[in-house]
Amino acid sequence: MLETAPLGYQWPTVDPFLFCVHHVDDYPRGNEYFGPAASLAGREIGADFELRDGWRMYHGDVVPGFPAHPHRGFETVTFARRGYIDHSDSLGAAARFGRGDVQWVTAGRGIMHSEMFPLLSRTDRNPVELFQIWLNLPASRKMAAPHFTMLWSEDLGHHRVGDDGAVEVTTIAGAFDGRAPSSPPPDSWAAQADADVAIWHLAFEPGARWILPAAASGTAPRCLYLFAGDALAIGEREIGSGTVAALADGPVALRAGDSACECLLLQGRPIGEPGAQHGPFVMNDRAGIEQAFADFRATEFGGWPWDRPDPVHGDAGQGRFARLADGSLVTPPS
Repeated sequence: MLETAPLGYQWPTVDPFLFCVHHVDDYPRGNEYFGPAASLAGREIGADFELRDGWRMYHGDVVPGFPAHPHRGFETVTFARRGYIDHSDSLGAAARFGRGDVQWVTAGRGIMHSEMFPLLSRTDRNPVELFQIWLNLPASRKMAAPHFTMLWSEDLGHHRVGDDGAVEVTTIAGAFDGRAPSSPPPDSWAAQADADVAIWHLAFEPGARWILPAAASGTAPRCLYLFAGDALAIGEREIGSGTVAALADGPVALRAGDSACECLLLQGRPIGEPGAQHGPFVMNDRAGIEQAFADFRATEFGGWPWDRPDPVHGDAGQGRFARLADGSLVTPPS
């Protein structure tokens, strides 16, 4: 273990990752507009990031979430663990996903999308939990065609390891024990054979032991985030909940404490290029950022084909689905 740091709202990351946030919101029952059936008085609507009463509105003013906004030069990977997310974008794609699904968007040369959290139950609470991860693109792929894909929970790798299978590893990206992962978008850094990108969720039963496999030589540091549970031993050192540990590329012995715990692993060979970021744009220099703003002002990255900035795709009867940019409909396996 190289070093540790506490987790705040935005988690520290290293190249090729740019950003990671763990959103956990215990929303109340919904109203007829799929927003909270509760007063919004005192909230900074449009920029509500303060955890009040256990939930936030984020940039939403009726439905919680993130209405239409642009991206260029990187990818978003959204791992939705509880609740539902309604996606819409400037390609015309749409989706409702959750319950362990992953949405992967390559912004490339530019995309607009919205990510709303419709509160579908009008009688019970509507908890939402998700990870939002930003993965950089190398200069050669920053202006790739934008791409949207869904990785359904049923298609992800779910592996029982450790003594008596006491550790469950869910693989979003990165081969595990010789088994290929779900395919990332074609222009992703994760699609490069030697990038060694891994995005794994680890769930330990109390006292469970497991040896985290080695990464490829040079894939370091890799970040292990302990976000639930009291303690995790990494080799001879123990860390507490709300801690990120930077790991070397060799195998690492892990042992849960007296309670169950959960971790997120982000791993990948660094891209190693200069970077410049301003808000939703990530390029290699300031000139690239200025061009991104100019292009967005001129084209809105294809425009917004929806009648509102925060679309919701039906009521509680609408299950998980994805309608791709070519109009084809994709649903989870039976």
